[in-house]
Amino acid sequence: MSARAPLKLAILISGRGSNMTAILRAALAGEIAVEPAMVIADRSGAAGLASAAELGVPAVAWPGRARSEPFEAMLASTLEAVQPDAIALAGFMRILSPPLVARYLGRMLNIHPSLLPAYRGLHTHRRVLAAGDTEHGASVHFVTPELDAGPVVLQSKVAVLTDDTEAALAARVLATEHLIYPRVLGWLADGRLSFRSGAPWLDGQRLDAPLVEDFRASVV
Repeated sequence: MSARAPLKLAILISGRGSNMTAILRAALAGEIAVEPAMVIADRSGAAGLASAAELGVPAVAWPGRARSEPFEAMLASTLEAVQPDAIALAGFMRILSPPLVARYLGRMLNIHPSLLPAYRGLHTHRRVLAAGDTEHGASVHFVTPELDAGPVVLQSKVAVLTDDTEAALAARVLATEHLIYPRVLGWLADGRLSFRSGAPWLDGQRLDAPLVEDFRASVV
């Protein structure tokens, strides 16, 4: 484990926050040098808020129409108060403005359920099945203003089975997300991963292509 100070992390969610929970559990178990500082939800009914509370991590939600303050204003003020070293988007379904992304460029990561650059946007599992693809997966990437277009650090790869349903494929991909997202955040916390000149660098080497963890022959 690194002797560096723990990475102070804010996590943004919109729903149940299963990736958030995986990150929090890895951090609280000492598996990664991350200090969970705050969970922020863009919906007051996000199920992940209860999970964060159960794990003892502070959480706050934007109440939406109950207040006149726009979400990004609330988010910016919360982040200003927390002063995180990094931000992880974990099932966060809102598109952030270019100025906010630029402010945290190189310190904001996301996980997307596809092998980017393929299948940016929504309904990735359905689209993979409709296309007849034989492999699928997830991508951890730095966030840039263009949706799902930031440079990818690490991908998981799973086989698409002949009898796969959308739900079965989604569950298999999600299981790999819970492994690769904490891993990348651990690299960031240990100072192994950085963002320079628009690209990810790991252990002093520029990643011109993402690293890939292959789960095609295993059951996650």
